Amino acid sequence: MNTPIISFNSCSITMHDKTVLHSISFSILRGDICLITGINGAGKTTLASGIAQHKNVTITPDKSFLLPDPGKVRLVSFESANDLIEEERKNDDSDFTEGGIHPGRTVRKLLGETTSDSRHWIEHCGIESILDRGLKYLSTGEIRRSLLCQALLQDPDVIILDEPFEGLDTESRLRLETIIKLLRKKGHTICLVMDRPEVLQISVDHVLVLQNGTVIFNGAETEYHQRKDSFKPRIPENTDKVITGQLLALDDWSILQAHNPDNLESETEPETLVSMNKVCVEWSGNRIIDNLSWTIRSGEHWLLRGPNGSGKTSLLELITGDNPQVFRNDVFLFGNKRGSGETVWEIKARLGIVSYRLHQEYRLLGSIPVEEVLLSGFYDSIGLYDSVKQTERDVVKTWLSLARMDHLYHANFMDLSYGEQRAIVILRAVLKGPLLLILDEPCHSLDSLHRTFILNLLQSIAQTGKTTLLHVTHDPTEVLPCEHNILELRPGEQPMYRIMNR
Repeated sequence: MNTPIISFNSCSITMHDKTVLHSISFSILRGDICLITGINGAGKTTLASGIAQHKNVTITPDKSFLLPDPGKVRLVSFESANDLIEEERKNDDSDFTEGGIHPGRTVRKLLGETTSDSRHWIEHCGIESILDRGLKYLSTGEIRRSLLCQALLQDPDVIILDEPFEGLDTESRLRLETIIKLLRKKGHTICLVMDRPEVLQISVDHVLVLQNGTVIFNGAETEYHQRKDSFKPRIPENTDKVITGQLLALDDWSILQAHNPDNLESETEPETLVSMNKVCVEWSGNRIIDNLSWTIRSGEHWLLRGPNGSGKTSLLELITGDNPQVFRNDVFLFGNKRGSGETVWEIKARLGIVSYRLHQEYRLLGSIPVEEVLLSGFYDSIGLYDSVKQTERDVVKTWLSLARMDHLYHANFMDLSYGEQRAIVILRAVLKGPLLLILDEPCHSLDSLHRTFILNLLQSIAQTGKTTLLHVTHDPTEVLPCEHNILELRPGEQPMYRIMNR
């Protein structure tokens, strides 16, 4: 009979000096697969950090707890991926390198010494072809697979996978399922932390459901499936109709347009927002985008899709100004050729950007009022460093009211649930009235309740006709009704992309 490797008996867990989990009790047996689930804000990430014994987490034992040696526990999460990229950015020597491109640390260096016995994990993770590529040039999916491989090569007793299937293409999901099954056979203990357990296609031994910082279910998978409907969040009816009705009923859109740079106020809105002609992007001799021609016109909402590593992030960075190779290519933004004297701030003034990375940057700020998060959207800054106008404060209040979130105006960003935080990040991008709204996996790590709310909000924004959407997602259930145009990247084919309508 297996013995417990993890056990909590009436314990509380504090993260960043805030007690998140209260009087929790459960055990996980050695060699089991445990699913840890619950809605956003339930305490899943705190529990994962507690099991991994991170330094910012404190466990208060009212009775007792049992945890493995911290050196034998590995946590793989989006936060760890973000930390890795931030570290690479800080150490970026591209400004002092001929050609302006420095690869930085490679995947091979991240993994360290490998043996013939351990190389099977490299093959299972599907990263053989990117071993000598710089980490900062990898897609989100490639970074996550590299971090997973790094964890597996360290042969931990317990491996915690936080939202392991989010942002992965079909092939990568199948690879991950195979890896989990192999780990089970080898006797490893696995904790799967997931907001949406319905996407899980493999069986588990144990299920924990968290809600409001407590354990509300602790039992076998069969019993969980019998009771799972009682754990689902209730989605308010007609949410989309209410928001859309309020937006479309506005007679005076000036109340939502408080801020425009002086040098843009007199210009008319261009019909063509983005134009690319035979664009190519390559890193270290590896061509990511090849001979791509594409146009985004005002009011034409686009879905951008393709497998992990196909170049979606690189393509978005050509638009946002975060990829220096834009100056080598024939790219027009809002009617002006890139490199013709425009500043990055003039570009960002007409763009709204929503991404997981942007969300995490605000979470790293710690204590910041919701009002400041939203107001910073007018200035395209992370945090607020300028004096603001009363008209801008009025716009913030109006958008919060339209999104039925006005009760959060005086709240602290970190006190909100994860889903509420994502909604605030989206409003931050929208409230300045951008011509183009870039949505990079906007529903990433959201539970079903908040995911539905966010999709309804985005569809409502699109229906106003004021903003054009460019939406990146791997999940076909997240495609919006307004997205009739599709750019699909197809690496390894010629041409490497397809433009379609639906």
